[in-house]
Amino acid sequence: MSAPAISARDLYDRLRGDEPVSVLDVRDRDEFDAWHVDGPDVTARHVPYMEFVAAGVSGDPANLVPEDFGEPVVAVCAVGEASAEVATDLRSEGVDAVNLAGGMEAWADLVVAHDLGASVVQFERPSSGCLSYLVADGGEAAVVDPLAAAVEEYVDAARERDLTVEYAVDTHVHADHVSGVRALADATDAEPVLPAGATERGLDDDATLAGDGDEIPVGERALGVEHAPGHTSEQVVFAWTENLLTADCLFLDSVGRPDLEDEDAARELAGQQYDTLQRVFDRDHEVRVLPGHVEPSTERDGPDAGFARPLGDVRAGLSLLDLDRPAFVDRVTTDLPPRPANYEEIVGVNLGREEVDEDALELERGPNNCAVSSVE
Repeated sequence: MSAPAISARDLYDRLRGDEPVSVLDVRDRDEFDAWHVDGPDVTARHVPYMEFVAAGVSGDPANLVPEDFGEPVVAVCAVGEASAEVATDLRSEGVDAVNLAGGMEAWADLVVAHDLGASVVQFERPSSGCLSYLVADGGEAAVVDPLAAAVEEYVDAARERDLTVEYAVDTHVHADHVSGVRALADATDAEPVLPAGATERGLDDDATLAGDGDEIPVGERALGVEHAPGHTSEQVVFAWTENLLTADCLFLDSVGRPDLEDEDAARELAGQQYDTLQRVFDRDHEVRVLPGHVEPSTERDGPDAGFARPLGDVRAGLSLLDLDRPAFVDRVTTDLPPRPANYEEIVGVNLGREEVDEDALELERGPNNCAVSSVE
């Protein structure tokens, strides 16, 4: 009898419910090192599938289960086939093992919606930490930083709320994921909007350009546009009621890295980022920060809550912001994590220079790595 399966959503619920999870990843080592299920309560270990195959012939597969694992053990592979075999073999040896249905492919495709109030829906992609937003008023909506992989989720969310998506908006030229602006515009007849500075990055696509001080009307309200260079030269943030959609300018526990647009200009962009952050924090500290990414360790208010925090609380938790300008520039341009996988090709796609095909979303599998680091 085959092992029972756990869905990607069920795994997500366990992770966000502060329930310890043991993940046995049977993919190749380089795949595991590049990207695996992670979180504060996750114990993830790599044991290659072929070792289980060999153990099934000459020994006890249960001996391969790491000693620090609790049960149930969640077996994981790329698409849920090899891991199903491993989980079944382990159960035959008395181990409480389950299989992640669809494997890491299903984990990558999972998008979870959180109603944040104030006419804001936050969409979380747990596998990468990417966040996107639907904001609405008077039957109209705009989707900010849509993922190409989640267009159906935005369309469904708007339909469920009887909303018309008027705008598909990017805050900057993303380097970690394929933008859904064009696909969402095609699906809904929404107007595609990009920051004005995207033209200087080489934008080769038709879109409305939004610059500093502009407003994007949504019902009787508007998204206020503020140029916020640093992570990239064209980056903007959006003011929406008592919220600030900070994208990759400011996260809840870090700031965006400045080296993905032009490594040679990283220090100049880092200086601009310091100046931008001074302006961002010159606001009422009760303004709610809605970031563009989170880390597996980023805290939320509860298992069913999304990611949002008062500006004052974000500032209090970032010692990085206590540095003066030269020290800040040094800090955010040294000892950075690896750049996102395939980031140069992803940028080309998002500028409209390269065509997107059915395999394009494979470019973005893995962590986004857009932050300087996690907690500072």
